[in-house]
Amino acid sequence: MTDLNGKDLKIVFMGTPEFASVILDALIKDGYNVVMTLCQPDKPVGRKHVLTAPPVKELSVQNNITCYQPKTLRDKEAFDTIKSVAPDLIVTAAYGKILPADILNIPEFGCLNCHGSLLPARRGAAPVQRAILEGDKVTGVTIMKMDEGMDTGDILSEVKVDIDPDIHTSGLMDLLAKKSAELLPTVIEDYINGRITPVKQDESLATSCPPIRSEEGYFTWDQDALCIHNRVRALSTWPGAYTLTADGKKFKVYDSRVYDADLGDDALPGTVLKAGKGDLIVRCGRGAIKLLVIQTEGGKRLNASDCAHNYVTGAMIC
Repeated sequence: MTDLNGKDLKIVFMGTPEFASVILDALIKDGYNVVMTLCQPDKPVGRKHVLTAPPVKELSVQNNITCYQPKTLRDKEAFDTIKSVAPDLIVTAAYGKILPADILNIPEFGCLNCHGSLLPARRGAAPVQRAILEGDKVTGVTIMKMDEGMDTGDILSEVKVDIDPDIHTSGLMDLLAKKSAELLPTVIEDYINGRITPVKQDESLATSCPPIRSEEGYFTWDQDALCIHNRVRALSTWPGAYTLTADGKKFKVYDSRVYDADLGDDALPGTVLKAGKGDLIVRCGRGAIKLLVIQTEGGKRLNASDCAHNYVTGAMIC
């Protein structure tokens, strides 16, 4: 019996951010027949609240693919719109909505999801941010067959990825998107031809990762240097890691390194250990941290190397 060719399938792709657009772009360039995309509605961005299209919509427009942006999937309009293109397969990646059963049942081959963790670990909306925030050494991508739960479907394939100790969420998202894009075509071909046996997730190993809240950016200097560094790199895109000055203003840190050299242990947390020659190093509750990019409230984002001379060794950083 001749194998089915995945490129003959009509695919609906659902995703919203850059992570999803990288995967969509790979499908398009590989010659897969994406007949429609779905993404979240345009949102106001920046101080001027300019209405901005998500990356998946921008890519869809560039490739003359119809992009549908429903506020909800739980009405007849959404169901009818998706069914009207008669998809054989739905592929999702960071779409931001749970698919109801009636939509999951539309395509003959069901729905596949590209998720940024090694399931069943880190189910939910922020697997990459929380992996960095909590100091994970390894993560990966999972392609699963979707069901009605939150990332609870049977696993089709996984790829492990080591987490560099200085990588930020944006960089890790880019890496995981590329790994997903490389893996997905093979999974599609093997899946539709019955060469993959779906594996049920072990519920005893399941962990969840809810969306990041703005207040999670807050840290204090008496925390471990590594914990502060992880918060900086996990949340640098949003909301930013920050502490408060004595007068209650935000002091944000957008990039950092854990500083391993011995500068003495008698200083209080928050004390500037070195300020000059491009270095701005601060004592933490345990260890020290080298600040690389900082921003005071009302000021511009600056490389610490350009403003280290404004700080005094032995004084409190803020």
